[in-house]
Amino acid sequence: METLQVIKPLLDFENFRLAPHFDAQATSSLLRPNAKLAHALANSKAKGLPPISVLPLSGQHLSILAGAMGVKSVLEVGTLGGYSAICFAEAGAKVTSIEINPKHRDVALENVQGLDVKILLGAALDVLPKLVEEGRKFDMVFIDADFDDQWEHFDWAVKLTRPKGCVFLDDVVVSMLKNGELEEGNESILTKVGKDERVVATLVPIVASHPSIPTPVFNGYIMAMVNDY
Repeated sequence: METLQVIKPLLDFENFRLAPHFDAQATSSLLRPNAKLAHALANSKAKGLPPISVLPLSGQHLSILAGAMGVKSVLEVGTLGGYSAICFAEAGAKVTSIEINPKHRDVALENVQGLDVKILLGAALDVLPKLVEEGRKFDMVFIDADFDDQWEHFDWAVKLTRPKGCVFLDDVVVSMLKNGELEEGNESILTKVGKDERVVATLVPIVASHPSIPTPVFNGYIMAMVNDY
């Protein structure tokens, strides 16, 4: 009964609105000054890149994950201004990132200067097969790119990840919503990943607070471990 009394207030949808307050406290409490990341955000804004980088707490999450796993090599699909690439590189990983937009690539190169980050210009579905042909393998693949190609990106990512390595597919929940509603009965990225015997995967749901969005957003990401196959 006591457990139910504790949980019941959490089930109140109105508490959803408190997400920005928790986010603000976590940001002020848990993030330490980082000149490289701060410059990346400022330079990206000054050069006109869209404000859609991973949020600082999310970037720190990726850095902690990479450090805890002992990740030495990361493949990233979608560079933008290089914020997440910096998070991985500062955690000790060698980063290979794919970016389709030449302007974004050039700004990212400025932002990651001095770090072990290589940025490949091109469409991911053109570049990924070439990396497979080269026999490349990575400890982790981070996918933060076009929603329409999520499954194709995931499929290639599995081929490029070492056994027991990790594929991190961002923005899964948002990608499944059409006009704010979940399309029932259709095959989704979740059903496709669930049928993939090459991986063991889970969905991690989150409440995201973004400074450019007036209300909290329900989102989530897939984390998959690649089996020996």
